[in-house]
Amino acid sequence: MPHETLLKFNYPNTLLREYTHWAVLLRPQQVTVGSLVLVCRAEVTSMAEVSTEAFAELHTVTADLEGTLKQVFAFDKINYLLLMMVDRYVHFHVIPRYATPRTLGGVEFADRAWPKPPEITQALELSEQQFTALFQLLRTAWPT
Repeated sequence: MPHETLLKFNYPNTLLREYTHWAVLLRPQQVTVGSLVLVCRAEVTSMAEVSTEAFAELHTVTADLEGTLKQVFAFDKINYLLLMMVDRYVHFHVIPRYATPRTLGGVEFADRAWPKPPEITQALELSEQQFTALFQLLRTAWPT
């Protein structure tokens, strides 16, 4: 049974890839185009509780997600935010950062906070169709 943090980010509808210990979801509120949520599947509430095996798998997971985002959007930087202020189980907000706008479906999306920290509470306005296109684009590019 998926835990509440996974469900908060619309699991399984936003699931890009599930690993043994982690799930990568397309963040429902896009901070920058391609924003993800990397969620530990175990019900742990601190990084110290994450298993050794999950830490080891994190290498593969981050390589896959960074490779996919680099291929699709050529990010300039990437931010991993481990905030856990509202959602209790270990998860990272993964925010690709862009010095210049990126295009999705013919629409340009700017990183409004560049080069400062991301404004995580300020979401891009994507239509349902744009969000679905983004999901399909990333899912198709994800390594198997």
